[in-house]
Amino acid sequence: MRHQKNYGILVEYFKGAHCCAFFLNEQIRKLPMRVAFYTFGCRLNQAETSIIEQGFTKDGHEIVDYRDAPDVVVVNTCTVTENGDADTRRLTNKIARQNPSAKIALVGCQAQVQKEQLLELPNVQWVVGNARKMEMHQIVAETDAPEKQLITPTIRKQSFTIPFVGFDSRHTRANLKIQDGCDFFCSFCEIPYARGRARSREFEDILVEAEALAAAGHHELVLTGINIGTYEYQGKTIVDVIDALETIDDIWRIRISSIEPTTIPDALVERMNNSKLCRYLHVPLQAGTDEILTSMRRVYTVADFTAFINTVYEQVPDVCLGTDVIVGFPGETDELFEETYNLLLESPLAYFHVFSYSERDHARSSKMDTALKVDKRTIAERSRRLRELSARKRRIYNSRFVGKSEKVLFESRKRGFWNGVTDTYIRIEVQSEEDLKNQLLPVELIGEESQSLKGVLADTDIAPR
Repeated sequence: MRHQKNYGILVEYFKGAHCCAFFLNEQIRKLPMRVAFYTFGCRLNQAETSIIEQGFTKDGHEIVDYRDAPDVVVVNTCTVTENGDADTRRLTNKIARQNPSAKIALVGCQAQVQKEQLLELPNVQWVVGNARKMEMHQIVAETDAPEKQLITPTIRKQSFTIPFVGFDSRHTRANLKIQDGCDFFCSFCEIPYARGRARSREFEDILVEAEALAAAGHHELVLTGINIGTYEYQGKTIVDVIDALETIDDIWRIRISSIEPTTIPDALVERMNNSKLCRYLHVPLQAGTDEILTSMRRVYTVADFTAFINTVYEQVPDVCLGTDVIVGFPGETDELFEETYNLLLESPLAYFHVFSYSERDHARSSKMDTALKVDKRTIAERSRRLRELSARKRRIYNSRFVGKSEKVLFESRKRGFWNGVTDTYIRIEVQSEEDLKNQLLPVELIGEESQSLKGVLADTDIAPR
C-alpha cells in the first residue's frame, strides 16, 4: 500500500531487530487504506458487495470510487456469460493502467471457476472464491505480502449466517440475501459450480439484518439468492420469511428478485394481494419450446409455464411479470425461435431480459454437437427482435397506468426530476422542489416516456406511507 512507503526508512533501520520489525509490520498492516469496490452481475452480487464493504468500514478503511486512486480495489465478478468474463478483464486492465500502484482483488463466481487465468491479470493480488469472499477485509489485512494469493476452497452445503449488515448508502432499496447455490444444473449454466449446492441462510439471521436495514432507512427490501424459491431452514420456507418481514414496521415493501417457476408456492402469489409483498414477479422462461427446454434440462413445459403465468395474471390485478430468455441455444432453429417469439408476444409478460447464449466450460451444453451451434450473426438478429418486442410490451404495460394514482418510493433526483418506482416496478419521474428521497407517496400518472411514466404528486402534504 502506498502508506507503507512512508515507513521504508524505519523498516530498514529495524532490519536487525526482528521483534521490532515484526511489531512495525503489524502496525503498518493496521493503517487505514483507501478501498474501492466494483460489482458485476446479479442482485445477489450487489448484496454481497455491500456486506464485504462493511467489513472494510468496520476496520477503519476509507471507501472511495475505483477511479479515485484507491490502494485496493475489490471486484465482485460474474461468469454467467462470456461478456461477464470479458468485463472483468477490461476493468482489471483499466485499473492497472490508470493506477499502477493499486492492488486488485477479484472475488466471487468467475474467481471460483477461472482462478488461474485471473491470477495472471495485471495488478491482481488476490483471487478469492465464493466460500471466503465475505472475509476480504481479513484476507487483505493478513496477506499483505508480495506473493499472489489464490483462495478458492470447496463450497460446503450447509446453512449460513452473514457477519455484517449490508447497508447501502447509495440506494434507497436494499438487497437481502436469504439463499445461495443451486441444485438444478441446467445444461447452459455453470453457477452450481461457481456457487455450490443450494443452501439457506439461518432464519433469525435474516431477520436481524432486515431489522437493521429498516432502521437505517431501507424501507424496501429485495429478497435475493441464486434459487430463492428453494429456501428451507428448519422447516421455514420463503413464505415464512415474507410473513416475518411483514411484522417489521419500518419495512414498507418486500420485493422478490428472480425466482424459478417450479419453486413458487400458491401462498406467495396470494400474499401479493393483501400484504407488503410487491405485485411483481420475475420468472425465468429461457426458451419457448419444449424441445429446447428439454435440452436445457429445465423441469417444466411451455404449457406449465404459460398456465402459471396466466394464473398469476388473473389473480393479482396489474401484476408486473418479467422473464429471462436465452437466444441461440444449440439446436435453436428459425422455426423454434419463432415459437419462442410468438409465445412472448401473446403472453401477459410485461418485459423480458434477453441473453445471447454463451458457452460455459463447466456447463453440459458446451459438450453438445458443434453442428447444433447457432452463428453469432443469427443470435444478434434474434436478440434484437426480442429486445424490441420487450420494449413495446413494456410501453403497453406502463400505458395502462396513465390516469391512475400509484404509490411511488422515491430514490434520487436527476435533471430536476425525482425518480422512483411503483410496487409493480414502473419507473416514475416527478418534478418537485421538495426533498422526496425515501418517501412513499401517491402520484397521479399523467404521461408516458419510452420506458417510464411522468407523474405529479397527488398530495404534497401527505405523510410518507
